Amino acid sequence: MASDFIPEYKGVNTSLLEGDLVQFNVAMTNALSTQDVEDYAECAAAQYTLIRGYGFARHVRTNVAQQGGIWRGDAVYTISPSLPRGIKTIDAEVVAANCAERGIPTV
Repeated sequence: MASDFIPEYKGVNTSLLEGDLVQFNVAMTNALSTQDVEDYAECAAAQYTLIRGYGFARHVRTNVAQQGGIWRGDAVYTISPSLPRGIKTIDAEVVAANCAERGIPTV
């Protein structure tokens, strides 16, 4: 069925861990792969970064698991006003706009 492949986003829980370190727990159904879950977490991180008045984030890690048809992601990002060091950085404004175009909800 075609509806089996339409992602259903079940929500985001955000926790400030320490300083600029933020955890995003996301849940969804009908993900095609772990990448869909990772994208959802990245979209949440981008919007959260903007809400906090920052422009950039750096991906630290994402763990993805599936159980009973529900995919869950546990992602951690650092947020900062300037481009952080590292290779897995995101420009929050660009990523949030891309998420909106793709129909992926944010925080």
